[in-house]
Amino acid sequence: MKQKNPAKKNDISDIVITDINNLGCGVGRIDGVVTFVAGACTGDELTVKLIKVTSDYNVGKIEKINKPSPYRIDPGCSAAKRCGGCVYRYVTYEHELELKRNRVLMAMKKAGLTVEVGDVLHTGELDGYRNKAQYPIGTVTFGKGKDAVTRTAIGFYAEKSHDIIPCVNEDGSCRLQPPIFGEIADFVRVFMDENKLSAYDEVSGKGIMRHLYLRRSETRGEVMVCLVATEKNDKILSLACALCGKFDCIASLYVNINRKNTNVVLGDEYHFLYGEKKLTDELCGRTFEISPQSFWQVNRRGAELLYNKAAELAGIKPGERVLDLFCGIGTVGMSVCREDAKLYGIEIVPEAVENAKRNAKLNGYKNAEFICCDAADPDSFNRELDRIAEGGLDAVILDPPRKGCSPELLAKLKDIAPERIVYISCNPDTLARDIAVLGDEYVCERVTPVDMFPRTGHCEAVCALYRA
Repeated sequence: MKQKNPAKKNDISDIVITDINNLGCGVGRIDGVVTFVAGACTGDELTVKLIKVTSDYNVGKIEKINKPSPYRIDPGCSAAKRCGGCVYRYVTYEHELELKRNRVLMAMKKAGLTVEVGDVLHTGELDGYRNKAQYPIGTVTFGKGKDAVTRTAIGFYAEKSHDIIPCVNEDGSCRLQPPIFGEIADFVRVFMDENKLSAYDEVSGKGIMRHLYLRRSETRGEVMVCLVATEKNDKILSLACALCGKFDCIASLYVNINRKNTNVVLGDEYHFLYGEKKLTDELCGRTFEISPQSFWQVNRRGAELLYNKAAELAGIKPGERVLDLFCGIGTVGMSVCREDAKLYGIEIVPEAVENAKRNAKLNGYKNAEFICCDAADPDSFNRELDRIAEGGLDAVILDPPRKGCSPELLAKLKDIAPERIVYISCNPDTLARDIAVLGDEYVCERVTPVDMFPRTGHCEAVCALYRA
């Protein structure tokens, strides 16, 4: 019979932390009951106050650190606790890598797999590695009553809320972003206040400016600015002119119109205002054009590590036939395959498919074909797969979203029977699940984690599956 949890809310208890999960919560036990403590580190000896008690677990808040963990460090960011984005910023990077490898290992074990998990590949760069940011825009009020003053706020949503934590604070810009992003965000904030350009209010549905969306070409230093708003008006056009006059690095500027009362950042309507319609960047020796709608890995150097490993696992020989599923703008396929390969790519976003076609020409891929098709539409999707696989497939490259591959897609992969599958994943749990499903016909011996997002709880992984 299961023992009842003796704890009560607001109890004060001592605890030793034995692990950290991917949400940045330390894990320990109080009277045998699993207890999660935000901001706690493996090896910490703490006094905590229980803020939530259930029959299965507790949630505690640190009251006192009695003995700090040897892995504990100063986060070096005053916004870290309020923001919640960098869940591992208070632990050593060596321990973070250990936590991420263990997460992949536990996902494999949970799925019943006996798979070797390698050391985590990483660049060692912990700051400024992101080339993309989507900052929500709102307001913050200082003072009360008649003395209250409302100002524009641009930054990040605090954990489990829509309260905006400024991306420019006393420490400077967010440490994960290049400093220029913080400078542009601060300029927009000041312009909005000085010119009475209103921020969108989620509750009332009123206001103009919703998000500031920035992308940066790391190899060229150029920035694409996308102002997300409910309308294009004279004040926004003035803001666009002011931005281009202030920042020489801005090479492309759009206004995106999103009138819907939704959490979705971008609308479907884009207005190109200035510069080039696309950014150009380089990856694994290839050149890629990037439109506002296109997927592009936010950590370019980390992506090179990941794709080089994928290329090693794929082992594509001259003239082989390769299918790149979820291909985006063609980055994975063209990074993994030689120019003489017969490369097929399938992607749901039409703009990304057009980018992929252009990128293939830029990089000398004369035998590349990119198709716009939705895996959720089985009839048309399966017809395309059957057509592509008619001549046999040497390799399939998978890079699905976090939910992984559908059972229908995995069954179809077994049906078309490529010689090998290279699977790139941003979710160890769905990766393990899908490896298990393919396990009756394909063998996976080793998974390699790749840290694309240092200081956060996310971990990528890549593996190869070979026909049994």
